Amino acid sequence: MSSIYQPNQEQETDLLEQVDIEKKIIIHNDDINTFEWVIETLVEVCKHNKPQAEQCAYIIHYKGKYAVKHGSYNTLKPMKDQITDRGIDATIE
Repeated sequence: MSSIYQPNQEQETDLLEQVDIEKKIIIHNDDINTFEWVIETLVEVCKHNKPQAEQCAYIIHYKGKYAVKHGSYNTLKPMKDQITDRGIDATIE
């Protein structure tokens, strides 16, 4: 007799939470938003300090994109939405 493993709801939730830890917000460079606007957004939305936000903005500009925040999907999703609401191109990967 063959048995099929079927995780219960708690096990599925635990697994999803473990997977979510690996997410990050990626901001993509564009020719529209200023350094000042990106820096202000990172300070206000992601709670970066000003030097950290400035460094992220320069990396985004020169590399084309950068992971500005790491965490669970549930934590990052509202932040990503706030960033995109400000006209900045951001994704969660």
